[in-house]
Amino acid sequence: MENKLPTIKEIAKQLNVSVSTVSRALSDHPRIGLRTKMQVQQLAKDLGYEPNAKAISFKQKKSFVVGVVLPFIREEFFSQAISGIEAAAMESNYTILFGQSYDDVEREKTVVEAMRKQQVDGLLISLSKETNTYDHLRLLEKYNIPVVYFDRVPPFENANKVYCNLYKGTVEMIGWLVSRGYKRIALLNGPEKLGASKERLKGYIEGHSRKKLKVDMQLVEVTDLSKEGTYAAMENLLRAKHQPQAIITFNEYVHMDAVQYAQLQNKQVNKEIVFASYANLPITTYTAHPPLVSVEQYPYGQGEKAMEIMITLLQEKKEEGLRLDHCYTEEIPATLVMHPAVRGQL
Repeated sequence: MENKLPTIKEIAKQLNVSVSTVSRALSDHPRIGLRTKMQVQQLAKDLGYEPNAKAISFKQKKSFVVGVVLPFIREEFFSQAISGIEAAAMESNYTILFGQSYDDVEREKTVVEAMRKQQVDGLLISLSKETNTYDHLRLLEKYNIPVVYFDRVPPFENANKVYCNLYKGTVEMIGWLVSRGYKRIALLNGPEKLGASKERLKGYIEGHSRKKLKVDMQLVEVTDLSKEGTYAAMENLLRAKHQPQAIITFNEYVHMDAVQYAQLQNKQVNKEIVFASYANLPITTYTAHPPLVSVEQYPYGQGEKAMEIMITLLQEKKEEGLRLDHCYTEEIPATLVMHPAVRGQL
């Protein structure tokens, strides 16, 4: 016996009413009487009827799908962000279509274009480390698709974005280290194209200025975020004439590679040389030498807020059309967090 899904036509036939009456009753239309509504909805439930999502999307000109593009899902920061995005999406009956750029701008362009062709209602994105042009994202506006950036955001103001204030967080981190006697502080920064790297460097310089310390640019190195790139940067830092007492790393993953290199050079980590970092990820609780202090970047909250902004944009688009003259910006204050495993050591 063929197991076919029930249709609106079948419900209409059994109740001897029109297909349009069934359709309106299922959507709770006010012109349909209560008795008819209850009969239609009960029979639909008994038959196991489910609305045709594609038909609804076509009628409403909405897919109820939001695209999400980020560098790597394997990184705990971005997996937490995805959880926040998904939680906010489900509250508004949206689902997400997910893609990774693998920190490659050409792949990012390919994924964004694929999502445009899938007719997503909107796009959330955390930029790749190579992205410094935005035509592939500006193009979405021509197709009436709103974009919200999070964490790794563009430098221009005319964009919807959610980010943590890394400049202020870095200034505070420098102050914290100096107050504990560390004066030669190095910065192991990320790729120069990233806005987040520029914010860290600005905060690093300002933090020194506030403590009336001279910035030694020999103590500023850049990694491409790979293990090899971090090892090369650490080699330069440890060969400096005046070696650093403390090293601030771009994120927790760079921190772990930097610590590994320091140990290979027989350095006593968090004694002879200490480390600080960004993100405050739970993964550091499983490492032997966590950073003394980290800037909390609230990845779950960033993702959740980015999706909430997207829902607002989609609602505005429904009522007024996509507006390009007003953008939503959410700056999340950075919080300096001392790692619990090292509190007793200070």
